[in-house]
Amino acid sequence: MGNRFLEAGRIVNTHGIKGEIKIQPWTDTPDFLTGFKSLYIDGVQMNIVSSRTHKGCVITALEGITGVESAMKLKGGTVFIDRNEARLEEGRCFVVDLIGLSVINAETENELGKVADILKLPSNDVYVVNRTDGEPDSGTAGGNPREILIPAVPEFIIEKNPGAGYIKVRLLEGM
Repeated sequence: MGNRFLEAGRIVNTHGIKGEIKIQPWTDTPDFLTGFKSLYIDGVQMNIVSSRTHKGCVITALEGITGVESAMKLKGGTVFIDRNEARLEEGRCFVVDLIGLSVINAETENELGKVADILKLPSNDVYVVNRTDGEPDSGTAGGNPREILIPAVPEFIIEKNPGAGYIKVRLLEGM
């Protein structure tokens, strides 16, 4: 399933004088990144000495980074995690594994399109689906819109199956 290494954040600054780095996480919660024993920066595995959250960021001390000067060299770098070390709750998956999946209308079993993007909104995620279906659409004057927005909530998402390559959805009339 997908790439072994996943982008998980960016190093935005140093923290303190002992060489800690400040990571802006690209995860659901900053706490997720504190559960790893190592991170990958510029293709290099770096072992974590300590990691904690602070004001929505992750403050991390890395083995071999002992001062501000060496930590500054990492600033702006992208932080990757090894998907094999990640522990996800049942029913959870990485966003990257959803992009490109077929979206299937649960009622008709017709493919509506492919997941092109996922919008991270305060209330819930929204799947942006580029349409490929031929189903009639009474909600628009010119036929099918090029994309539909589907809230990622149980009322709309019936089944997510990245391994099989699809998401089954229930649509409201006019979507």
